Amino acid sequence: MLRTPSGGTGSPGATGAEGRLVSIGTVLNLLREEFPEVTISKIRFLEAEGLVEPQRTPSGYRKFSTEDVERLGCVLRMQRDHYLPLRVIKEHLEARARGEAPQLPAPAKPRDAALLADHGQEAGPDAVIDEAAVLAGAGLGAPVPSPAARLGREEMLSATGVTESELVEWESYGLVIAHPDGGFDADAVAVARLVADLGRFGLEPRHLRVMKAAADRQAGLVEQVVAPLRRHRNPQTRAHAEATTRELATLSVRLHAALVQAALHAGSH
Repeated sequence: MLRTPSGGTGSPGATGAEGRLVSIGTVLNLLREEFPEVTISKIRFLEAEGLVEPQRTPSGYRKFSTEDVERLGCVLRMQRDHYLPLRVIKEHLEARARGEAPQLPAPAKPRDAALLADHGQEAGPDAVIDEAAVLAGAGLGAPVPSPAARLGREEMLSATGVTESELVEWESYGLVIAHPDGGFDADAVAVARLVADLGRFGLEPRHLRVMKAAADRQAGLVEQVVAPLRRHRNPQTRAHAEATTRELATLSVRLHAALVQAALHAGSH
């Protein structure tokens, strides 16, 4: 549990002595008491999104105050417990800074957590790729939620922070696909959030068609490998097909991340 004098939103948080400035490595260790999956890359990403503004030494090193660590704890807690987009979290914190008392939605249930988990990662040549988060966000290797776990259209718009016109456009490009019953599953929620994040950098749906095509080809390759196993009469062999699918999905995501990083590094030299 994060230990801070005031604890931020929800529950007590963790930092050094009040008024003391600490390094990003110390912040990471303090936050990991409550948020074991947090990374330095994630902290840098939240800084880039304007959710925390640490001081800088003359040599450029980040130095975080007690308030900075508490604020990071608030952000991570709102992501974990309420599954809010970073834009909404930032607006909430800004409202609190103005002396307002904005209300947060009730914490999501465990089943909703699996559906709406937010795995925003920092993008860049030096980013640390959290493969587990990428896989969870993409829904690869995970069972499709039951109809009860799907979101309706209005719920989808609320959960992702996008407009109806944006969602319609993404559907027209095949980036977000609703279930025949009109609901949106974990995959659709994850894709919508990522498309929205990329849109902030000027990438439009038409630019993302190449990514969709690449993903479809990757899925096709996986299917070619596991299709014979799925058709087998032996239940154990069919079960092995699902395990193979998950393993191939993991390897595919890792390869894609490595290739992107390699290309970015090559382009920066």
